Amino acid sequence: MEHGGKNEATSRLGIEHPIIQGPFGGGLSTAKLAATVSNLGGLGSFGAHMLQPGDIGRVANDIRALTSQPFAMNLWVSDHDAGGLDLDDATFEHGWRLFEPYFRELGVAKPERFERGHPSFDMQIEALLEARPPAFSFVFGIPSETILAECRRRGIATIGAATSIAEAQALDAAGVDLIVATGAEAGGHRPSFLAPAEESLMGTLTLVQLVSDRVKAPVIAAGGIVDARGIRAALALGAQAVQIGTAFLACEESGTTSAHRDVLFSERAQHTTLTRAFTGRLARGVRNRWTEEQRLAELPPFPITSWFLSKLRPAAIAAGRTDLVSLWSGQVAPNLRHRSAVALMQSLLSELPYNSLSPLPQEEETFA
Repeated sequence: MEHGGKNEATSRLGIEHPIIQGPFGGGLSTAKLAATVSNLGGLGSFGAHMLQPGDIGRVANDIRALTSQPFAMNLWVSDHDAGGLDLDDATFEHGWRLFEPYFRELGVAKPERFERGHPSFDMQIEALLEARPPAFSFVFGIPSETILAECRRRGIATIGAATSIAEAQALDAAGVDLIVATGAEAGGHRPSFLAPAEESLMGTLTLVQLVSDRVKAPVIAAGGIVDARGIRAALALGAQAVQIGTAFLACEESGTTSAHRDVLFSERAQHTTLTRAFTGRLARGVRNRWTEEQRLAELPPFPITSWFLSKLRPAAIAAGRTDLVSLWSGQVAPNLRHRSAVALMQSLLSELPYNSLSPLPQEEETFA
């Protein structure tokens, strides 16, 4: 790798260092976090999949007000699972019966039946193209040829996520600029789209090797990386960049709660699980009462389950209840050390051989 971390991946993204901040949905991303990472030579990201189309341009402008460097905005190509838009009265009442005890426990009234639990991707992508972020990352599928062509016309780099060889090859055949090989260690959702997520649980280091040998596009490794040795391992196995999620989620600049951060820095972070209990889609988080009590076979499909939980979340957070909210976390969380994005980036870059970053304020960091 050339001085400053330059390679095909960093060149396509216009960044100095091969470090990408993972995008977080549901209010966990912030313009401040994305801009902080971008200003330090990485690629900051904003998970926009729960934003209404009218808010996407506003968020892009918020990020641009804080940085002149490239950043990415992320959407979910598949905005519902089978049956996820068919919320008739019977389906709504079925979901309500499952979740009613928790609503009562938290003192939350029965919500009104909704028309659509997740914004439409077709409308979101129109707004994103108009906002013209430097990079568009996406999960749960591949945008249409027309959308990818429009991204190229507008100079928007495209980044797709794969959990298998077949998915990576499909992204490559579609002409996606960069491919994220995301292993089962990663926190948050498993963005599989060609096979069930439960059948797409290859580890990061294996997946990176297999994918990088079989696609033309630069590969980005995601899952199980919190420090420079993880970056070095990924680059040695064929990746040209890494995407780091949990370590940035734990930073004060993210939009998560202090209670969630405390869990990530506690012994509880040693116990994660893959579950559909929070949204109806498979995702990794810290085990808690919610993951243990749900009858998964009875849960409504995404986004119906996700919608019901979104109505509980504010009251659970206000009550400091980490037993009834999602606590997204990768398996490597017990090795987290940094509580600010500046300290995290400084640590990562100071240990990489090509580091060219000016010294930043050092913070004393210790393992929890």
